[in-house]
Amino acid sequence: MRTFDFSPLWRSTIGFDHLADLLDASLRQPTEDNYPPYNVERSGDDAYRISLAVAGFGVDDVTVTAEQNTLIIEGRKPEVPAREYLYHGIAARPFRRVFNLADHVKVKQASFANGLLIVDLAREVPESMKPRRIPIASPAPSHQIEQKKAA
Repeated sequence: MRTFDFSPLWRSTIGFDHLADLLDASLRQPTEDNYPPYNVERSGDDAYRISLAVAGFGVDDVTVTAEQNTLIIEGRKPEVPAREYLYHGIAARPFRRVFNLADHVKVKQASFANGLLIVDLAREVPESMKPRRIPIASPAPSHQIEQKKAA
């Protein structure tokens, strides 16, 4: 396991310590179960899409929860009477996927199509946080008074 020294980052930045904590926490997580498989794609400059393959799950079996900077997707099938399978290849076990979201990333919508749960996200930076050009005022013209010597 690798360890990273974030002290150079902390010497030159203010308020980014949560980023270092996020990186550190992600490195400490045990190897995660890869169920269900998913894709994360960028669909525009400030638009993202998460697609989860949830074959065998219905709309009522999956919940999508957006909390502060976190997206939680959980799936749980209702209890059904025991069946005798000759071959059971479609997994239907409960799952929980947690995605950490950057500041100002909002969940726009979630939809279900062709066995995929699709969650669309967008980064919406408030106008007050967008870069803006600051006009530079020119100095006021100085009014110099001419001084004449009296004769």
